[in-house]
Amino acid sequence: MIPRRRKGLLLALLQGGLLLSLGGQLLLDRATRPRGWILTQPVDPHLPIRGRYVNLDLLLPAPEGTDGQAVPWSGERVVLRSEAALVRATLAAGGTPRARTLQATPQGEFWRLGPSVAFFIPPQVADPSRRPPGEQLWVEVTLPAEGPPRPIRLGLKRGEGPITPLELR
Repeated sequence: MIPRRRKGLLLALLQGGLLLSLGGQLLLDRATRPRGWILTQPVDPHLPIRGRYVNLDLLLPAPEGTDGQAVPWSGERVVLRSEAALVRATLAAGGTPRARTLQATPQGEFWRLGPSVAFFIPPQVADPSRRPPGEQLWVEVTLPAEGPPRPIRLGLKRGEGPITPLELR
């Protein structure tokens, strides 16, 4: 029979190993998977426990068809790819595994990916989602092999200028 103290230590080591393996997988994905910038639209989170985070809807230009025109929305699932440091959507082909596709809904000239993502911010930083007119909030994301994009950092775009990463530390 194993003493209680030893059982507790084994459980702590097991939980620590699980946490380190998850962190390692996220770091490996960030280093090896494609990444790009996506236009965002902040939304008010509806979670009962609110921390210091910004809930962001991800907006992508509608995918283009073979004729170069935007594809009208028809409830299709999309696959994300990185192109020139921006994330673009293509319609999922028949053989694409469902785990690698995301649902999109129309929002004007853009398609909104579901679900929204949370970007956690330090306590001393003002809410970066509150922007003056003429500024757009963008988020750089990692595109994992499966599941929704994972946010890395926020950036601002003024007019037609470049995306400037925000320093939130």
